[in-house]
Amino acid sequence: METTVGLHGSRRDSTAQERTKAVVAVIVGNGFEWFDFISYGFFSVIIAKLFFPTSDDNLSLLLSVSTIGVGFFMRPVGGIILGGMADKIGRRATLVITISLMTVGTALIAFAPTYKDAGILAPLMIVCARLLQGFSAGGEMGGATGFLRDHVPAERLGYYTSWIQASIGFAIILASVLAVVLVKYLSVDQVESWGWRIPFLIGLCLGPLGIYIRNQAHDSTEDVTRVRERTPVIEIARRWKSKTLIGFGLVIFWTVCSYVLLFYIPTYATKVLHLPASTGFIAVLVGASIVLFVTPIFGHLSDRYGRRRFLMGALVMAIIAAHPLFKLLNASPGLHSLLLFQIVFGLVIACYEGPILAALSDTFPRQIVSTGISISYNLAVITFGGFSAAILTWAIAATQNNLAPAFYVMGTAALSFIATACWSPRKD
Repeated sequence: METTVGLHGSRRDSTAQERTKAVVAVIVGNGFEWFDFISYGFFSVIIAKLFFPTSDDNLSLLLSVSTIGVGFFMRPVGGIILGGMADKIGRRATLVITISLMTVGTALIAFAPTYKDAGILAPLMIVCARLLQGFSAGGEMGGATGFLRDHVPAERLGYYTSWIQASIGFAIILASVLAVVLVKYLSVDQVESWGWRIPFLIGLCLGPLGIYIRNQAHDSTEDVTRVRERTPVIEIARRWKSKTLIGFGLVIFWTVCSYVLLFYIPTYATKVLHLPASTGFIAVLVGASIVLFVTPIFGHLSDRYGRRRFLMGALVMAIIAAHPLFKLLNASPGLHSLLLFQIVFGLVIACYEGPILAALSDTFPRQIVSTGISISYNLAVITFGGFSAAILTWAIAATQNNLAPAFYVMGTAALSFIATACWSPRKD
């Protein structure tokens, strides 16, 4: 039995069972969010054809992918509102709300009639679904991190919060394998008719399970009965602007890890390097597996040896390795070079993401931690992560330089290095 601190500073004893429930409660929501996001990306071409039909296939795809952008724009709104709710009325109640909204959005996608059957109502349902999911995702990371901070011992915070990051690796593996199975064993007509809905139906089953698990997790009496007089977002605007800016800087490279080094690389492999899609798929599975299994190790090590050295070590490695590895991919495109790329950057990602949430949690006072993380995280995602694939596609075309992504990785790593140098943990 170990002692933890509640939302408003009260101390209580936390059992191993309660800590396990808390970890499961937060990772199921994060995994659900990423599983849905990845599945939508995999089937965006089919969704474009069914819900955004035009005479121009490229325009249809653009309209489909733009709905992802709509979700990103809702993230800061969700972060401010839901993050504030988590700090003001309790983490668990807010986490139940986030996963409930996410489930409703998934249901809209899973059961939406096509444009052929419902006309303009069909794309409107998809847009509404992405708005709901973007709003809920905006409050997920801050609420989940604050919830774990309330339930696990401070000296193990890096290890426990690293499982939130590890769940992204599991979501990538699950969504990727499911997509390959559907494409391999169903005909093209079957996939376009009903097969593409299967991942969202599976996600729809995960939603109620997540709601149940979160309802069963412990919430201290302080969390559910005591309400702060001052709105958290106002307090951040008045007193914690510099800390929020540092948190934003820390998240910059973190979001690039996910959206560039994991999700964009398969597209880069097929569109730029002209490799088979299967090659990119194998490589991303390797990278996701490293994230899944190695991130908790670095989270644990950061508890023992400090967050800063692992954050800075990962950033220095990214700055050093980005250019030669992208150059290698272009000089010798193939499975072996792509695997080497994913192994190296998989370790870099794990090293950075292992301690990152604990570092962010240590940046803000306990009473506003969910709001602070939500604002920092979502602003960085929408600025540097969510639209990175489009930015890099444009940069390669504009400069005629296939190494443009390397400079993007190096530049964002440098920004996060400055933020890490300015960062200092707050103990309360």
